[in-house]
Amino acid sequence: MRLASVRLDEVDLPLVEPFETSFGVEHQRRFLLVRAETKDGEVGWGECAAAVDPLYSSESVATARWMIVERLIPLLFRLRDPTPEAFSQAAGRFRGHRMAKAALEIALQDLRARTLGRSLSKALGGHRSRIRVGVSVGIQPSVPKLVDRVGRYLEAGYGRVKLKVRPGWDARPVGAVRREYPDLELWVDANQAYPIGAGDRIRAWAEKYGVAQVEQPFAERAVRAHAELARGARFRVCLDESIVDGPSLEDALGARAVTSLNVKVARVGGLGVGISLARHAARNGVPSWVGGMLESGVGRAHNVALASTPPFVLSSDLSASDRYYREDITDPPFVLGPGSTLAVPRGPGIGVEVMERTLRKHRRSSRTFRQ
Repeated sequence: MRLASVRLDEVDLPLVEPFETSFGVEHQRRFLLVRAETKDGEVGWGECAAAVDPLYSSESVATARWMIVERLIPLLFRLRDPTPEAFSQAAGRFRGHRMAKAALEIALQDLRARTLGRSLSKALGGHRSRIRVGVSVGIQPSVPKLVDRVGRYLEAGYGRVKLKVRPGWDARPVGAVRREYPDLELWVDANQAYPIGAGDRIRAWAEKYGVAQVEQPFAERAVRAHAELARGARFRVCLDESIVDGPSLEDALGARAVTSLNVKVARVGGLGVGISLARHAARNGVPSWVGGMLESGVGRAHNVALASTPPFVLSSDLSASDRYYREDITDPPFVLGPGSTLAVPRGPGIGVEVMERTLRKHRRSSRTFRQ
C-alpha cells in the first residue's frame, strides 16, 4: 500500500436533539475526518471522536488536529509500508493522543480492507451479520420527559436502555423508568460524576431498581473505589474512561474493579488495540461491548465492524443513524432492525460511502497533505 495523500476535514453536524451528560450539553457534534488515498486511487476513511472541549478526556478537536498535522501525518508518510500495525507501532513513541492516533489507524484499516476487496468486519475476524445494540438517553429536563423519551425508544424497537446519571439525577429518574417499564434491561452511566464515598448510595438505588450495569461512576484512576462497588454487587460495574491500554486493564482486572468493559475505539487508540483489550478481558471472564461517541456514519461503521467480532458479547451503544443525526454524511444509513439490531455492512471496507456533497455542506475547513 503506497499512500499518495491524506486529507483532514473539520466538520459540524447538528444533533437531532441536545445530548446532556454529567460533562455538559452538546447541540452539535464537531469532529475531524481523515481521508487517506493510495497512489492507485483507493480511499479509506477515519474519524477522530475528540470533542471541542477536553471534558471526556484530555484531548480536544484542537489538540487532535495539531497532533495529526504536526506529528502523525509526517510519521505516516515516512513509513515504507503504512499498515495499521506499522503505524500504531511507530506512533507509540508519542505519549497519549490516542484519539488522534485512532483517527489515522482506522482510516488505514478501512483502506487496507478496501484494497483487499473485503469488508472491514471480515478483515477484523467478524462473523456476525447483525449486532445487538441499545440506546443511550441523555439527562432530560424533567423525569416525565425522561420516561416519555424512553418510551419512544422502546416503541422504535430498542431493547436495552442506558440512562445518563449524576448526583441529584439518579434514584428518582431511574426509579420512574423502572416503574413504568418493569421488564426493561436498564443500564446507567455516570461518566465519573460521583465522589469516591458514594458507593453505598449508588449500590442502594441500583439494586433497588434492578439496574443491570453501572458504568464509570468514579474518577478514571479510582480503581479501589470501583473494586469496592463491584464486590458482591448484583449488577455489573463497567469501566470506560479508566481503561486506555493494556496496563490499565490489567490493573483493573487484578483489583477486580471491572466486571464489564466498554471499548471505545477513540479512547484506546484504534481497532487493533480495541480487539486486543476485549480478548484479554474475555480470557479473564469479563464481557465487553462497543461504546459510541456520537460518531458520524464513518465512525459508526468502524464501530459496527468492531462489534461484529467474537470478543464483544454485550449489546453495544451503536444506535441507528437517525438517533443522533437527521442528515449524516454517509450512505446507506444504519437502520434499527429486528431484535434491536443493526446490520453489519458487507461492502468493501467500512461498507458505507461518504457523500462528498453533504460533507462539503457541513465542513468548516479542509487541508490536504501529499507525499
